[in-house]
Amino acid sequence: MKKTIWLVALMMFYSVLNAQDLTKFNLYSPTENAKSAIEKDVKLAKNSKKHVFVQIGGNWCIWCYRFNDLVTKDASIDSVIKANYVVYHLNYSKENKNEALLAKYGYPQRFGFPVFLILDGNGKLLHIQNSGYLEKDKGYDREKVIGFFNDWSPSALDPGQYK
Repeated sequence: MKKTIWLVALMMFYSVLNAQDLTKFNLYSPTENAKSAIEKDVKLAKNSKKHVFVQIGGNWCIWCYRFNDLVTKDASIDSVIKANYVVYHLNYSKENKNEALLAKYGYPQRFGFPVFLILDGNGKLLHIQNSGYLEKDKGYDREKVIGFFNDWSPSALDPGQYK
């Protein structure tokens, strides 16, 4: 019985050590006018010949935190994103679900959170990505994430690449 109690206590201690602290995660803004922000980012993307990467989620979302942690700390992924995308974090929370925008983009929340959109420089929706396909264990698979960003980059969709 003592062994069981110690084992349970040890497992609880280990899980506390490994838990991410969401109290400091503040990537999404429930009060921001997301429609205007996306319109601004689309113009920026068009002028810089990039796409817009929209990450939909909330400050409550552990998987949103994990994805952001990977893509901002991994230099290879960060450089692919900076070279090809303007990034926007679209809030989905009890304070603001941005329902009109999500309806416009085909209800991507059906895939859970985070969910990703790729828009071209005209604001046209090119792709909805279920982030679950990029997961590995309790995080994201680095190679799948890099592949996703490369596969939807402006150069990957340029017909001239395939002549």
